[in-house]
Amino acid sequence: MDANEVLKAARATLTGSMPFPEIVASLIGNGVEYYFVDYASKSFTFYSAEGAVAHAPLSFEDLPSIAKDFDKVSLRAAIVDSQQHGQKFRNFSERAVTAGVQGYFAFLRGQRVTYFGRQGEQHTEWFPGAKPSDA
Repeated sequence: MDANEVLKAARATLTGSMPFPEIVASLIGNGVEYYFVDYASKSFTFYSAEGAVAHAPLSFEDLPSIAKDFDKVSLRAAIVDSQQHGQKFRNFSERAVTAGVQGYFAFLRGQRVTYFGRQGEQHTEWFPGAKPSDA
């Protein structure tokens, strides 16, 4: 995993300087198999299939507190806005924590994201067009 390139992709995510599909392509091209966004510690952690790990700060000022209760309907609305309308990561993050998301794993090879709430709730969202018929 090329940690320098991965950290560039993390910065591009925060600044909105690159479209998300390009960020995902860059991460995959640089050996990232999955990553974790942790709103509680305000960090990203990237993992390669070989066991390499890279950390980056999620340095948004004034991000709302993580809501106590998990609101799947609000989370889904935020996801759809990102997928269909190009919502920036900052706006998505604000909406996600307001919907009670404490963090999520994005499984790039697995083409899905699993979001977690503070009480163990979870929601798995497949990448557009990736959901198998038996899921």
